[in-house]
Amino acid sequence: MKTYGYDTIADALSGLIREKLCTVEKEALLLTQAALEKETCPAAAWALETIVENANIARENRFFACQDCGIALVFAYVGRNARLDCDLTEAINEGVRRGYRDARKSVADPLTRLNTGDNTPAVIYTEIVEGDGLTLEWMAKGAGSENMSAVYMLTPSKGEDGIVQSAVDCVKKAGANPCPPVILGVGVGGTMDKAAVLSKKALMRNTGEPSPDPQVAKLEKRILDAVNALKTGAQGLKGDTTALAVQMETFPTHIGMLPVAITVQCHSVRHGKITL
Repeated sequence: MKTYGYDTIADALSGLIREKLCTVEKEALLLTQAALEKETCPAAAWALETIVENANIARENRFFACQDCGIALVFAYVGRNARLDCDLTEAINEGVRRGYRDARKSVADPLTRLNTGDNTPAVIYTEIVEGDGLTLEWMAKGAGSENMSAVYMLTPSKGEDGIVQSAVDCVKKAGANPCPPVILGVGVGGTMDKAAVLSKKALMRNTGEPSPDPQVAKLEKRILDAVNALKTGAQGLKGDTTALAVQMETFPTHIGMLPVAITVQCHSVRHGKITL
């Protein structure tokens, strides 16, 4: 049985955050570069080139890849045989506090709008898994893209066509606001809240990694093609690539429901995973 203490958890998470805030995920950057190479709109090509240049400068000079360092989203996978020698929530929040020490603090009370001053509390989801390990997955979720996210409570008769149309509707309404090209996390099933969590979980995969379920992977591709057909383009400049990838997670739902949640993520993907 492994034991995990407060500082062990906090130090591991803070190190991950400090590293990744300056590093756009390589898979997302490769997809952006690929989009640039096939872009036919000069203005959109300029935008994509600038995005790639910005990411490279941030990585090489240890600058933040985007001025919005986001609210911390954490999925914690705790082995059923692991021993926690501390309050896991407190340790995670301390990791966020340390990791964001030099970054912009963006977390505030929703009513008074008073800033908490240290980017805590994080949004934390905990799952019990087999073994005695502890894995933390973290993402910096910026406001510009999150504000464009949406939940659609469909009737079952809408089926896959309804899921595709929901994603298209979401991206069309978003326009240039989420700094496209975007990545879409799509959660289907469960309840309204479960679908939303699934859409976040989908974004923890490497960008562009298809679902292992062939039917879901096919639907991901269908949504991607439909969204790119909108021609919103990079930074809303009417180019060929509006979305870099679509990633979906599903969960059984009630026979009378078809919840669909779309989380919009901008091209500045900053996330990572660490297993203690």
